[in-house]
Amino acid sequence: MRRSVASALVAALALTASALVACSAGPPAPVTEQRGPRGTVPAGLERYYGQAMTWEDCAPYAKTDADREPLRSEGVRCARLTVPLDYAKPDGDTITLGIVRKPATENGSRIGSLIINPGGPGVAGLSTAVRLSGVAGVNARLDFVGFDPRGTGSSEPVVRCLTDAERDAERADDDELDASPSGVAKVEADQRDYAAKCADRTGHGTAMLANIGTRDVVRDIDVLRSALGDEKLTYLGYSYGTRIGSAYAEAFPGNVRAMVLDGAVDPTQDAVAELVAQATGFQSAFTDFIAWCVQRQDCALGSDATRAQSAFQRLVRPLATRPIETGDGRRLSFSDATTGVTQALYSEKLWELLNTGLNELKQNRAQTLMGLSDAYMERDRHGQYTTTQDAFVAVRCVDDTRITDRAAVLDAQRRYKAAAPFLDDGGPASDALDACAFWPVPPTSTAHLPSVKGLPPVLVISTTGDPATPYEAGVALAGALGGRLLTYEATQHTAFLQGVRCVDDAGAAYLTELRLPPEGVRCSA
Repeated sequence: MRRSVASALVAALALTASALVACSAGPPAPVTEQRGPRGTVPAGLERYYGQAMTWEDCAPYAKTDADREPLRSEGVRCARLTVPLDYAKPDGDTITLGIVRKPATENGSRIGSLIINPGGPGVAGLSTAVRLSGVAGVNARLDFVGFDPRGTGSSEPVVRCLTDAERDAERADDDELDASPSGVAKVEADQRDYAAKCADRTGHGTAMLANIGTRDVVRDIDVLRSALGDEKLTYLGYSYGTRIGSAYAEAFPGNVRAMVLDGAVDPTQDAVAELVAQATGFQSAFTDFIAWCVQRQDCALGSDATRAQSAFQRLVRPLATRPIETGDGRRLSFSDATTGVTQALYSEKLWELLNTGLNELKQNRAQTLMGLSDAYMERDRHGQYTTTQDAFVAVRCVDDTRITDRAAVLDAQRRYKAAAPFLDDGGPASDALDACAFWPVPPTSTAHLPSVKGLPPVLVISTTGDPATPYEAGVALAGALGGRLLTYEATQHTAFLQGVRCVDDAGAAYLTELRLPPEGVRCSA
């Protein structure tokens, strides 16, 4: 399953990895609970709540080269949290989650723990939590705690669908661009095969796939909160992590101390509306890139902003039939090229690299764009992939309403192409169904407007030029949760703890002192 705008609906949504609406199987059902010093304990889960974790060296928890250095940081320790595979069967099979903790540096004024999710779905969270701990002084009073959500990273088992060689081959193949009946049939055969491999190659098989969604991650976080000794949850969620946060708030409003939700999708949007909004966001970011690029003498797209998009299309569209050899036995396909471009549009800091990659493409070279695509797909220098791609699909297939109506798929693809013409391959839209249409387990969640009573004020951060999670979505989420909105004026995806003093200071004051920024506050770079 490729994360590409040219693929079927879920794969196109995967460009942002951020379906962030509050999500559950309807309003949360009441549970029988008892209150203790570590908060409420749902009936039947006493063996999991308040469990003792054994903190140890983090070396065995590092699953990628990028994890190893942060997990060797001074004072950082890791542990395993045991949770039920299926919360409806707490006496049945169990799984474990990888946890990291960077203790508060001022123990005398320690508040508790800040549990962090970096987004996804499917993204492991250990190294991110450690990296963020050095910014804005929040770690002085809060332990920084990261976790690898079930099925990801160091958690066991992980969702596993494709081998490294199979994913390389899939990325090199632009078959999904073929909208002919035979092309659609081949794509759908591949999607059926992908779904079957996920069930066959994942530990606990379909039982794991049935219990991988946001519904289950929310329950895991509440167990983690208790095991850490916190009566109330203090939480930071980016991108898809805002979906986890809002779903937790709906399920356990009485257990929330504070939440920062940075980068969200409008909780009132359906999947197609979300797709089109994201396409619009990336098109806007690409337009901003053009405005920056044409001021440079070395701009790969020329000096005329009105012709730059056409120049871009002339560069990338030929890759659909004539991919470029990269020198390492691989080929840069149209899908890989546009994935690399999309990766660079997440932040203005990557625009220089994007211009370099496009200039290389003019010379029939592909190293930089392939490198950007590899970063997005999480392929390391050894040719090994994380399991993020597979976990992403597994979560989306149980979190979202499946689209099996070909007319709806075709309409979504057409609207996406219209909203983001710079990513249009020039061919007709395809009505091929994606892997979720053939998924072996049913959905466990339904998107809906969050309805939360008794929730403390939360802080929602939304960036005006966020290409992945458009600004208006943050406005809507803040309204739905009755929270305070902080606006950041920039072109990038998410903002908190990323070196923007105005944003960092406001978020830090809220997390440590529960002091919200004034109404209508706006920050800029």
